[in-house]
Amino acid sequence: MDGLENGTVPKRAVQLSGGTYVRRIALMFILNFYRLPYYFWKLMWLTSKKKGFGKEKKYAFLHKAIPCAIRAGRVDIKSFGLENIPKENGFLMFSNHQGMFDAMSLIYLLDKPFSTLSKKETENVPLLSRVLSCMNVEYIDREDVRASLKTIQHVAERVKAGDNFVIYPEGHRSKNSNKLAPFKPGAFKCATLSKCPIIPVALVDSYKPFDIPSIKRTTVYIRFLKPIEWEEYKDLRTTDLSILVSNRINEAIRNIEKKAAREESVGRLERLLKKIKKR
Repeated sequence: MDGLENGTVPKRAVQLSGGTYVRRIALMFILNFYRLPYYFWKLMWLTSKKKGFGKEKKYAFLHKAIPCAIRAGRVDIKSFGLENIPKENGFLMFSNHQGMFDAMSLIYLLDKPFSTLSKKETENVPLLSRVLSCMNVEYIDREDVRASLKTIQHVAERVKAGDNFVIYPEGHRSKNSNKLAPFKPGAFKCATLSKCPIIPVALVDSYKPFDIPSIKRTTVYIRFLKPIEWEEYKDLRTTDLSILVSNRINEAIRNIEKKAAREESVGRLERLLKKIKKR
């Protein structure tokens, strides 16, 4: 995997902070260069405080723009279980977190607006803060426990009012490929407060587009599991709920990996047979 197997980084690999390689990001920008002026103008316009556009209009812009970047970046997304997304708004998705591409893939797949939590440091990052504004994110100060609790409570109120959220209960991106980091029970407090449906989401290979120094075509897998309704988890402590969701996501990840491995084996065999026939 271009030197990643033994922990080394290829000399020609350009890397951003946080372990993100710039190659595929650059490809996304280059192949969309003629769209960039319009997208930049539209982003600034939609996030202007004077305009006050609604969440649907701002999210619709991201839902339209993100697929252009994904196609240019040579990333395929295979999804399963989209029928498990509730028809009514006011639900929480709990997903494993592998990197920057996680949110892009969810925006690509879901036409329903959703928001998320972002660390407070991103609030003043140029351009990124504008994109996050289109998602109506809630900023959380992880160094201030009291402020974090208030944010969680506010998220619960928003969910009760009909907003949808994706929460990454690992608390940070996992740096161990598709293996889960321990889920933080406190992340599930917004579920117990809002009493809403929980949709576990399993992401597989979502780290590859931006964490591997290559622009070879790659595939990201996403499975939306069956909702866990309030009646099913109302008697659980947040610790037990975190274990329940973690186990279901972990099982889904293992199943997807097995299926992907079988598909890859079949693909290699088919390519080999084509080469034999040509001879």
